[in-house]
Amino acid sequence: MSSVATALRGRVVTPSAIIEDGLVVVVDRHIAWVGQARRAPAAGYSEALAAADSAPENGYLLPGLVDVHCHGGGGQSFPNAETTEQAMVSVLEHRRHGTTSLVASCVTAAADVLRERTRVLADLCDAGELAGIHFEGPFVSVERCGAQDPAYIIDPDAALTAELIGLGRGHVVTMTIAPEKPGVTGDDGVNAALIEGGALPSFGHTDSEAAPVREALADAAARIAARREAGLPVRSARPTATHLFNGMRPMHHRRPGPVPEFLAAAQRGQCILEMIGDGVHLHPAMVRDVFETLGRDRVVLITDAMAAAGMPDGDYVLGPAAVTVADGVARLTGKDAIAGGTAHLLDVVRTTWRNGVDLVDAVYAASAQGARILGDPNIGALEPGLWGDVVVTDSGLHPVRVVRRGDDVDLTDPCTA
Repeated sequence: MSSVATALRGRVVTPSAIIEDGLVVVVDRHIAWVGQARRAPAAGYSEALAAADSAPENGYLLPGLVDVHCHGGGGQSFPNAETTEQAMVSVLEHRRHGTTSLVASCVTAAADVLRERTRVLADLCDAGELAGIHFEGPFVSVERCGAQDPAYIIDPDAALTAELIGLGRGHVVTMTIAPEKPGVTGDDGVNAALIEGGALPSFGHTDSEAAPVREALADAAARIAARREAGLPVRSARPTATHLFNGMRPMHHRRPGPVPEFLAAAQRGQCILEMIGDGVHLHPAMVRDVFETLGRDRVVLITDAMAAAGMPDGDYVLGPAAVTVADGVARLTGKDAIAGGTAHLLDVVRTTWRNGVDLVDAVYAASAQGARILGDPNIGALEPGLWGDVVVTDSGLHPVRVVRRGDDVDLTDPCTA
């Protein structure tokens, strides 16, 4: 038996159940064994069991969390990061709180700015520090732009999309587009450019009625299916909807808007729905109801976090926009529009769980589901063969230890050290 690098004991949250007294063994940076602690000796892990570090009383062992929509944290912002060092401040802020795989989200900006940010973020992806890149715009709705700067919103441009994908060196995961805009569907549309380039459309920031949403979703589904049937690579089997309910026309019984189409598409298996379950962007009952209506396989929990995540109230920036955070809520300065989140993904899981969603399902939607969107089979669960990404928490889901790829993460906050 290989020498044991790390052995952890506690209530292990797997994709299907909680092992009340479980053991996770990490060898050579990967998970080697997961199971009931009492069964470890029979599996050849007596020594690991004896040497295991235990979680706090009634604490949990979670898989490393996967956030596929995050703009920053720790006082820094991916849309404003001109260097890898600035971007790493945000990466480490979320990593210290259990997010071991993070997609960096940009915002609507001038094309040259997007090109510059893509180069910086792609370097961190190449280094294994980031899991991917998400473009939130610039092909979004002016009417539902939220914190996006309308001055830089443009019509969908497949050539610019392909250029950004190329600059992203295979790391572009998703791009948020408003389905009602011209140039989304068809062989020369942005859907095609994204899917052929190894990325996914994420429909949102939309003022659309129902029909354009259905058309855009059908176009994406057909293109993904065609590539799979031809044996060509695709990022994932389903596109996403950018933060469901937020940044889109609300549902009305005579003007249904986009929401029912997203719900129906998710039910058909054609879409995964992002939800910011932080208790600010959505009422927790709404998050619970979507879980209960559609099931965990059709939703993904995200943070939409910005620079103020992990930071005190005050003034920040999100791309070109000034943001003021008061009582933990980020809004455009002098306006009512929410401008991103201030929670970590573990906070989102905790809020979702405390408001009625089963813990196994909440964790799944913040780990395995993100891994599926990324198309990465090596992360997202406590299962043998996957990367040794483990989050040790107390009974209230507060992090006490984070292991990423078999190595302990320094949980010291440099701002308070």
